[in-house]
Amino acid sequence: MKAQLKPKQKKVIKMIRLNKFISDCGIASRRKAEELILQARIEVNGKLVTTLAFSVDPEKDVVTVDGEKIKLKNHVYFLLYKPSGVIASTIDEKKRKTVIELIKTKEKIFPVGRLDYNTTGVLLLTNDGDFANFVLHPSNHIPREYEVKIDKPLSEEDEKKLLKGVFLEGGRGKFESLKFTSKSRKFVIVVSHEGRNHFVKNMFQTINYTVEKLHRSKFDGFNVNDLVPGSYVKLSEEEIKHVYEKYRF
Repeated sequence: MKAQLKPKQKKVIKMIRLNKFISDCGIASRRKAEELILQARIEVNGKLVTTLAFSVDPEKDVVTVDGEKIKLKNHVYFLLYKPSGVIASTIDEKKRKTVIELIKTKEKIFPVGRLDYNTTGVLLLTNDGDFANFVLHPSNHIPREYEVKIDKPLSEEDEKKLLKGVFLEGGRGKFESLKFTSKSRKFVIVVSHEGRNHFVKNMFQTINYTVEKLHRSKFDGFNVNDLVPGSYVKLSEEEIKHVYEKYRF
């Protein structure tokens, strides 16, 4: 009896959206990748692409950003204790030191969100645009904890305002919790799900307080308790997976 030959399996071509491909290459988040496409900075196989719905074959298509070829990279994740006097960006027009210069890696990474020039504490960096988008998206309600020093004692009335909500540019904001670490009521620990730029400072400024010192002590379960300013650790895939599992639903 002749052995039956199995039909030849056709190779499945896995096409992915162009913005996701750019993100997976570590260039930018998907949202930023869309901006690059619309700015006519992306070419596929030598042809300019400005359509957001465009898909590519990662194994065959050649994608360039500003004429430079990009390719899929292994994702890396870092937890940095950001020191004061360093810019949380990939480049700086004023040539000031950036957080990228503090981390030794061959991968092209970027900070997840921003911390102000003189703000210290937890900062995540990666080349995984999807992860960055996930942890920053307000719908996922990922908590950030900040240690704050303000210029004068916070009144009970203003404390209630911050917890109930105040109106900022870009929409209403509030702290999820607030507690004092001294009797002076000038040292406060606040928790927020917000990721808007200058959010904590703007919250206090709206009710006429000035933040004199700001330290992000936690981002979800990540903290810098075992680090010194300017130092960092590489995070494992398991730690990143845990974040997805915790907040995905």
